[in-house]
Amino acid sequence: MPRKELNSASIWRSADYRSYLGASGFAGMALAMQQLLLSWILIGILQLPAHQVGLLQALIGVPGVVVMLLGGASADRSDVRQMLIRIYWVAPVFPLFLVAVNLAFGLGITAVIVWGLGMSFAQAYSMPGQQAILNRIAGAQVQQAVTGATAIGFIVQVLGLIMAGQIDRVGVGLVLFIQAVALVLAGFAVREISRPAAKITPPQDVSRLAGIREGLSATYRHPMILHVLSITLVSSIFNAGSFFTVYPFVVARIYQGDAWLLAVLMAVFFAGAALSNMVLLAFQPLRTPGRLFLIMQLTRILVLALIWIQPAFWVLIVATVGWGLNMGITTNLARSMVQESAPPAFLGRILSVFSIGLIGSVPLGAIVLGWLVETFGALNALVPSMLLSVVLFIYGTFASPVWRYRSPEA
Repeated sequence: MPRKELNSASIWRSADYRSYLGASGFAGMALAMQQLLLSWILIGILQLPAHQVGLLQALIGVPGVVVMLLGGASADRSDVRQMLIRIYWVAPVFPLFLVAVNLAFGLGITAVIVWGLGMSFAQAYSMPGQQAILNRIAGAQVQQAVTGATAIGFIVQVLGLIMAGQIDRVGVGLVLFIQAVALVLAGFAVREISRPAAKITPPQDVSRLAGIREGLSATYRHPMILHVLSITLVSSIFNAGSFFTVYPFVVARIYQGDAWLLAVLMAVFFAGAALSNMVLLAFQPLRTPGRLFLIMQLTRILVLALIWIQPAFWVLIVATVGWGLNMGITTNLARSMVQESAPPAFLGRILSVFSIGLIGSVPLGAIVLGWLVETFGALNALVPSMLLSVVLFIYGTFASPVWRYRSPEA
């Protein structure tokens, strides 16, 4: 059997890797439910205008930026396994809180904000640690491990969205209870990962704030990581932001959809993302992943343009699949390049900065995109994303080392 096939198969034989996939799968399911539930509670149940939805999404998501940096610092100086178990077993308090409030008083903006902030903090604090622990499990097979985990993550997101899409049929309470159970199961799965024989920690007299500064400094000193993170950050503000803020309004206002239709279309999106990762796995390790990463910035324009022209519903589905395929590849390649390049001592902190670019920037875009939806319409709010994709390709190709990057794994 060729060396490449042996390497690809061995990562799946690892018991720790399978436990990791279970943990990230259950957690990913809960967070996928969060994405749809928050949007639909604000848009479909509370029936708030787009600019107010954008502000509330920002209010809930922006504080997670600071929490994510703290999570990265903690991942580099503590037992990541124990940290993740604690987070996953505390986080269910928040959906159960919203269940109780809904039963007693009905849903209100204040209770939704508390629940949203709690889940945002849990996601932000756990994400760098969840990504960092994968390097210990994967060893030299980072690209394959990241791709497998990303593919499974997208598949469980589809399941989470289908469950969340039942909110109008089975009620808010049952869906939130399922979200809480998924987080508890994620904690049990992390427990099955073997304890590390040793861990890299900074000197004990280094404060967490100083650790964050060191992580930011390490990110800045590494040109490759810095440029990948910069492209991911700017892209996420409008491209990921368009999916999570603009797309629900396209479904609700242009196609007169309900929560179930939104869930199905979002599931189609993540199914496309999962498929792209499965195909990508057959070609890894890639020698020049940066080139494909930048080319995909251009292909995104086509799928957004298809949605922008308000096509027939079946064309919207095709465009949504294409958008998912695109996002699946770009997310995978960005994360792989960062995890391959990051110094081990700063891995958690650098990944926390990466996570901010990937997730934390979405609520920032929500403010602008919410205003664009109300001012110019849901479809026209997609135009900045198309223009930005051209700029990112040109910048990444001619003004950064991303195009010339060579993977050490290939």
